[in-house]
Amino acid sequence: MSTKHRAFLALGSNVGDRLGNIETACRSMERAGLKIKRTSSLWETKAMYVEDQDDFLNGACEVETELEPLPLLDKLQSIEKELGRVKLIDKGPRNIDLDILLYDEERVEHERLQIPHKLMLEREFVLRPLSQILPSDILPPPFPQGTSIPTLLTQLSHLPASMPMSPQTPLTLHQPSAPSLTLTPSTPTRHTHIMSILNLTPDSFSDGGIHFAEHTDSTALHDIVTSHIASGATIIDIGGQSTRPNAPQISAQAELARIMPALHVISSLPAETRAKLAVSVDTYRAAVAREAVRQGGADIINDVSAGMLDAEMLPTLAELGCSVVLMHMRGTPATMNRLTDYPDGLIPTVGRELAARVKAAEDAGIRRWRVILDPGIGFAKTQAHNLEILRRLEELREWEGLRGLPWLVGTSRKRFIGRITGVNSASDRGWGTAAAVTAAVQGGAEVVRVHDVDEMTKVVRVADSIWRVDEKGEPSEKEN
Repeated sequence: MSTKHRAFLALGSNVGDRLGNIETACRSMERAGLKIKRTSSLWETKAMYVEDQDDFLNGACEVETELEPLPLLDKLQSIEKELGRVKLIDKGPRNIDLDILLYDEERVEHERLQIPHKLMLEREFVLRPLSQILPSDILPPPFPQGTSIPTLLTQLSHLPASMPMSPQTPLTLHQPSAPSLTLTPSTPTRHTHIMSILNLTPDSFSDGGIHFAEHTDSTALHDIVTSHIASGATIIDIGGQSTRPNAPQISAQAELARIMPALHVISSLPAETRAKLAVSVDTYRAAVAREAVRQGGADIINDVSAGMLDAEMLPTLAELGCSVVLMHMRGTPATMNRLTDYPDGLIPTVGRELAARVKAAEDAGIRRWRVILDPGIGFAKTQAHNLEILRRLEELREWEGLRGLPWLVGTSRKRFIGRITGVNSASDRGWGTAAAVTAAVQGGAEVVRVHDVDEMTKVVRVADSIWRVDEKGEPSEKEN
């Protein structure tokens, strides 16, 4: 019987489509029989040693393998060769770099291979990703007894901050031509993205189904989409199945019939416009997700159930390789309002339950750098819960297993805002929504999901100018 070994690998690229190179390498490793158990975020860093080269994307992964260390090295180098790596100078530019960092608890001293990797202790771009998948494990010899990755990072903290690091979460399937389509949750000067809502249902609570009559009218859809973009949206979220309580459930085919015309309209936009836009589909059905990405060109699947309402969803998303929003919800849209007990506390419970969904996504093969989180405002939450999440979002962001991941917050026109303001009509809840959006920005959200795109874009610009400041303490938006 073959023995399974646990190895940790470093991933890096700084030539061409860096994201695509790393993701292709991961697929090649899996085809070669290396089971990827977990991945880190991807971190952008300046080059070390040979500094006159482009910035790197760096990450780490845990693999399960039957290969001994040297055959594993041979396999990795053959993958590098298949992907076109040509080594011109030591530590120079490369389209893909696959290094063995750790292998079980073994120490290897060979002319071709040293484990633990001989230079990992001086490389924050190795230790930072590794800390996400080995947060508290005690490292084997030759590390001093009791050493963990966090302690090694602490030892690097005295060094000059010459290589500021930021995890990267792509909003599109490939390395975006527009850098603005990458989320950087650790960057204090980041700008908040506007995700505009395009409901193509006849029974939406928030907009009364105003776009349902237009869901097959390409001219009307074009005008709606371009107006959202002109008003500041960088992400458009298209939905064909209402998630309000007790909403009628339609078939996957009917849901696709509602959303595909809008996806085709967006695909037909001028290339320059489309390149600056990420397209999300709001669905919890794997069949809809598959068609939306493969045939409709969607970049993101926004699943309110985080894969719990369709057992095929997470494996399908792993196969598609797209980015995914995992939202916290309990039960189904029909039962969620009866599942609002949090005896262990709201933030600890939401944090723990979301971390479990992140693990489920990783177990299914979804890369950590493809995950966006949503605390689920209004889903299995009371009014007090919704307010507590907005008040304590920063605390939730730091929950074990969730650190470094970007967050989407959707408060737009929701019922709790109507209760507080006394406004019954959802379409008239703009002022209350503005306050909630501002709180989300203050709490650290990277994306806010809204109906009133023009108005909330203005709200976000002011909120960003207040709370997203540069290293000198200056507002991120300079005054004219």
